[in-house]
Amino acid sequence: MSQGAYAQDSIVAITPDMANRYNYISLSDLNGWIFRQGTDPSWAKDSVNVTGWQHLKPKDITGRLADKSGRLEGWLRIKIILDSSFAGTPLDVSMSFWAAADLYIDGRLLYSYGNTGANGKPYREYSPWYKLPLPLNVEKGNVHLLALHIVDHLSPLPPFDLKSSRGFNSIIICLPAYKQGFFNWSRGNQTFKTIWMSVNVILCCLFWLLSSQNRGEKNIRLISITSTAVTITIATDNYVPFPGLSYFGLRMIEIAWTIFLSVSSILTVILLIRIFGRPATRLLKGLLALVALCAPLLIFYPNQWELIFEIFLVNAIYGYYIITSWKNLRGAQWAVLAGTLLMMMLGFALAFIANDNSSFVLIRLLYTGVFLSFPLSLLVYVSMRFKEIITDVRKNAAQVVLLSEEKKQQALNQQKILQDEVNRQTAELRDTLKNLKATQAQLVQSEKMASLGELTAGIAHEIQNPLNFVNNFSDVNSELADELKSELAAGNVRSAIEIAESIKDNEEKINHHGKRADAIVKGMLQHSRTSGGQRELTDINALVNENLRLSFHGLRAKDKSFNAKFETDLDPSVGKIEIVPHDLGRVILNLVNNAFYAVGEKQKENIAGYEPCVIVQTKKVNDKIEIRIKDNGKGISQKILEKIFQPFFTTKPTGQGTGLGLSLAYDIVKAHGGEVKVATKEGEGSEFRIYLPTSNIQ
Repeated sequence: MSQGAYAQDSIVAITPDMANRYNYISLSDLNGWIFRQGTDPSWAKDSVNVTGWQHLKPKDITGRLADKSGRLEGWLRIKIILDSSFAGTPLDVSMSFWAAADLYIDGRLLYSYGNTGANGKPYREYSPWYKLPLPLNVEKGNVHLLALHIVDHLSPLPPFDLKSSRGFNSIIICLPAYKQGFFNWSRGNQTFKTIWMSVNVILCCLFWLLSSQNRGEKNIRLISITSTAVTITIATDNYVPFPGLSYFGLRMIEIAWTIFLSVSSILTVILLIRIFGRPATRLLKGLLALVALCAPLLIFYPNQWELIFEIFLVNAIYGYYIITSWKNLRGAQWAVLAGTLLMMMLGFALAFIANDNSSFVLIRLLYTGVFLSFPLSLLVYVSMRFKEIITDVRKNAAQVVLLSEEKKQQALNQQKILQDEVNRQTAELRDTLKNLKATQAQLVQSEKMASLGELTAGIAHEIQNPLNFVNNFSDVNSELADELKSELAAGNVRSAIEIAESIKDNEEKINHHGKRADAIVKGMLQHSRTSGGQRELTDINALVNENLRLSFHGLRAKDKSFNAKFETDLDPSVGKIEIVPHDLGRVILNLVNNAFYAVGEKQKENIAGYEPCVIVQTKKVNDKIEIRIKDNGKGISQKILEKIFQPFFTTKPTGQGTGLGLSLAYDIVKAHGGEVKVATKEGEGSEFRIYLPTSNIQ
């Protein structure tokens, strides 16, 4: 082959003195690289004509070379000669980028990174995580052609450059000591990252715990939020890549870092001015907005200058508030000031001394100070702040104790005065209570006398009917006796016999009505008999019917103009139950009296078509007996419904009621283990329901 075919190739010598402190030689920085877009397997051969290829280092390949679909495919070539001093030294080659690549040495495929699709299989990007360098087995002292077939795509995420735009500079030749140094570096780096994350996570959890227990301390809540943002920022900046991590996952972590870097910077500034007790000026708000703007700039234009600008701007704000607040700081505020100053100084130290020749341990120690100084200062601030709060509480407690002693003495004096007043009022209350008891006894006696009067009137009216019959038939028999004598004297035996039969019929009627009066008297005697509270088997229907009629006739006896319709609906299955008949009779009599009174009052209003009516019903309901007393009177107002069972409460005019009837009725029913309910509608009437247990029913 003619020499002209290689006119654009140049040979680069690789010597041991090109290795850096990390024991590798960067091929990406060499000037002997040439590049051509497209693909042709023959381009890996030494004999190909490279006319028209352009000189281009791998690190200078950008997304501008991609086609319209966002795909870049091309070949890189370089001729190298390994110095003969490498003889006997095993060398490795390593590439850390996302592009799929095929590495050829002297036209022979040495390694494939991912899959470029040249073998007919689908494209697959290369994941460089946890990939060890591969042996570079070539003769030392001879010229070798290194050809690299690469296929890459534009990233779907900002800044929409090639996925490997920052990775094509990672083509290196590794010396034997590289692996051991890399392992030592990884182990040390992992140790420091673990320390940074562990301390920040522990502090973050501690701050949130303190915030949850002290909700009134707003600064602690802001410290918790800021600590969380700082922890996430450190985590996304110092994440540990894992096998299989995709480019998309890596880029999302980087975007999260840029966002949380701005968020944590803004929160730190806000926290600083809150702790220092400074106002948020318009200038500060504008600067914080500028810091917030750096996040999208770093996402779309990730370069060092935007990051330096953001860090410089935040540190400028720190410096301003530290200088202007210096004289007014006290107590726990100094802890935050010290942490902020230490973080700033260590950050500036890193900016000046961090380079490839710097000590690994020194750099990591400086990073440790940057990452931990401010969070630890917040912990010190919280501790000192709680100490200040406790001190204030103790002072306040001492003042409270002093005031309490004074108040105690005042209270003792006041208590003595009040005790004297209580004794005086107690004596007055005792006199008042004695008078009230006497008055109550008089009212109860009045209620009993009123009930007795109504009962007596009813009894008199009930007895009056049979007595009238007895008197009338006695007069008739007297006349018939005279006629009998006359007929016998005249010899009219037949007529005498008929008169005698009439006299006999009348005698039977007299006897019947006499027994009726006797039964009424016996019943009343039994009703009025002092039972001593002893329960007796009593026919509920008979008791209800008897007291209904006594009530009606008693009212008729007192007021001849009174008249009302009354109906009964008595359930025969009710039977007998053990009660105190005298007491329960008073309850029924009282409720029926009230019902007749209610319809009588409404009747006085002369409402057209109104017919006063009282309905009394008995019914067996499950394990209870129900007695209903219903009227169509004026009803009870809802305003006073809750008061009707209170002692001495009455709606009747003065002199017509003591207010004890319903109260006594309620107590009597309760004593029988029952209950009284009332349903009413103003203007339409009321219904009282008595429920008695049937545990002893016969």
